[in-house]
Amino acid sequence: MGPMGKQGPSSLPVPTGGSCLLLLFCLRLGASCPQSCQCPDHAGAVAVHCSGRGLQEIPKDIPTDAVLLKLDANKIARIPNGAFQHLNQLRELDLSQNAIETIGPAAFLGLAGGLRLLDLSHNHIRRIPKDALGKLSAKIRLSHNPLHCECALQEALWELKLDPDSVDEIACHTSVREEYVGKPLVQALDSGASFCRVRHRTTDVAMLLTMFGWFAMVITYVVYYVRQNQEDARRHLEYLKSLPSTPVSKDPISPAP
Repeated sequence: MGPMGKQGPSSLPVPTGGSCLLLLFCLRLGASCPQSCQCPDHAGAVAVHCSGRGLQEIPKDIPTDAVLLKLDANKIARIPNGAFQHLNQLRELDLSQNAIETIGPAAFLGLAGGLRLLDLSHNHIRRIPKDALGKLSAKIRLSHNPLHCECALQEALWELKLDPDSVDEIACHTSVREEYVGKPLVQALDSGASFCRVRHRTTDVAMLLTMFGWFAMVITYVVYYVRQNQEDARRHLEYLKSLPSTPVSKDPISPAP
């Protein structure tokens, strides 16, 4: 038979080098897993477990199809802008028990629509980044952080969807109102406390002091002006008194004819 009569396996199309590289890249993109982490796949849902791995920053190679990401019990101190922007399928993010102090204003960019739970409990967060968390629809856990209770924190909390199971564990580590230090924050707010009134009162006092200062300056100027005029008038009077008096001439009265 001629060479065209029989076709063996060698006659199947062989992918070119570029196609192989593209295929490997696509497979790696969906199946990659950060070093020292585990990425089990349950019914097509990828979970990335990086708990207690001594990580000091957010891993870069998290699978894009991850729906659960556990980064708890590490040494992460900051969350930079865009740290999770490629994880648009993420539903649960656990960052608890780290050393987080700083959260970038765009740290959770790309997660606003799909994220359902964000755990930031047991960290070193003192102030709530309103720009970073305000747009999230997820339940947020903030308990066991050294929060500074002030007006900015109070205003930020109104825009957050706090996890009801841990909301009572959010406490004031420090506060602009000393009587609430160590007290549950939500309990204080529910009782009618306001950390914004302190700022407004301080502003009112400063404005009052400023107005009093201006008023005192005006009074001082008026008193000085009056006293200066009195002094000038006194000097003028003394000057007039010091002038020699002109004698009045007495003409003899002529007898009538």
